[in-house]
Amino acid sequence: MNLAKRHLFDLAAIAILVLSAGCSGRDPAGLEIARARIDPLVFGDDYGADVYFQAFFQTHLTAVELDSVYAYGGYAPDGAKSLKVNVPPKGSALGVYSGGVLTSAASRDLADFNALTFYARSDVDVSLNVAGFGNDNTGTSRYEAGRGRLPLTREWTFFVVPIPAPSKLIAERGMFTFAEGLEEQPPGVFPYPDGYNIWFDEIRFAKLGNVSVFRANMTSSSRGYFIGSKATVENTSTIFDVDGGFVVVDHSPNYFDYASSAPSVAAVTARGEIEIVGAGQAAITAKLEDVDVFGALNLTAYSTPTLPAESPTIPAANVISMFSDVYNDVPVETWRTDWSRAQFEEYAVAGEKTKMYSALIYVGISFENAPIDATSMNYFHLDVYAPAGSNFKVKLVSFPPGLSGSVETPDLVLDADTTPAFNAGSWSPITIPLTDFQLPVSWDWARIGQLVLSTTDARLVLVDNVYWHE
Repeated sequence: MNLAKRHLFDLAAIAILVLSAGCSGRDPAGLEIARARIDPLVFGDDYGADVYFQAFFQTHLTAVELDSVYAYGGYAPDGAKSLKVNVPPKGSALGVYSGGVLTSAASRDLADFNALTFYARSDVDVSLNVAGFGNDNTGTSRYEAGRGRLPLTREWTFFVVPIPAPSKLIAERGMFTFAEGLEEQPPGVFPYPDGYNIWFDEIRFAKLGNVSVFRANMTSSSRGYFIGSKATVENTSTIFDVDGGFVVVDHSPNYFDYASSAPSVAAVTARGEIEIVGAGQAAITAKLEDVDVFGALNLTAYSTPTLPAESPTIPAANVISMFSDVYNDVPVETWRTDWSRAQFEEYAVAGEKTKMYSALIYVGISFENAPIDATSMNYFHLDVYAPAGSNFKVKLVSFPPGLSGSVETPDLVLDADTTPAFNAGSWSPITIPLTDFQLPVSWDWARIGQLVLSTTDARLVLVDNVYWHE
């Protein structure tokens, strides 16, 4: 699940204090690790001690306020309060949705608890997009987890979000996460275009006796990697039995502990990351504490190409470069859009930077906020290396002025028999005449805003020297 719209995540590293032996001569190895503060309360009639709200980027920044009208149990009596969230109307300048985190200023030890619990209601019947914990809005959170599509009505409802592995949460600041935007039912139709309100109350962690793991899952897949890169497990979740009913929690892969069938190929580090250290094949399996996880990552590790792609020699005055060590590059917003089906990381070949895509089906490269004017260009170039595969596809996307959307070319399919050619096992220098692209109606060479790369079988590729030239 794309928890909280996917631009958010991971936990800042927080030091665990160790009791010092001082000068007493005691063996430090025999001393207990000092625990962070143990406090289950996130929000009652007010924020818990040292808890505060942070809105997500591009959300309704002023959506959250204390409400003295409604509180769990009915209309708020005697000063009781709840947390009220306003979901903005369609097209609002306040933000495209409401979302954020309740985070604590200092870390808390949550290992004694097995669930986050809270009450919620709305003034309309909707499904809350996501609610959970483990996100402190720093972009470095390691243990994000949450439930999606929680049904809200005008009545208070009690919700439980089980913790996949409580023993991991010994230094956590992400106390509560939520995200909610207007829903389309059916697509294109908004039942509540003017927005609505939701309320949360009694948000706290608890040790419940009716929560148990039913099954832990990760998606089984077969992928290729280069030596020196890191393998990534995706789509991890755990199904819990909560009082006789099933609750699905989507969560970070870091809740699982991994094992490799071939540590000389894929080694699991002390931090739980999977590093590719040698050529060959390995199977990665996992446990959730003492429970075996369903699924496995079967990987093939390839040796790095011995040489980088050949450096371009075209004069810089005749080039618009998106990525190259030779030229000054124009801005690119992202080398992997959210809607891509590929993993991405930077990768060096003989000291030269490249873009690496693994598990590639298609990837969007976006620069639409600073579109490229290619009206004076004649060619598009990129260098591609794939250890296996028979084809590679290139598509261009333009954003003409006056149109609400974009227009795109059909995929240009390259293989061993095309000109230019794509051949696995070596660098393929691909220089495409712009006249080779079939242009749709309304195409505008002055506003190229995306590049889409795809394949049917070259799942692991390196890309370098991406530029346009005369």
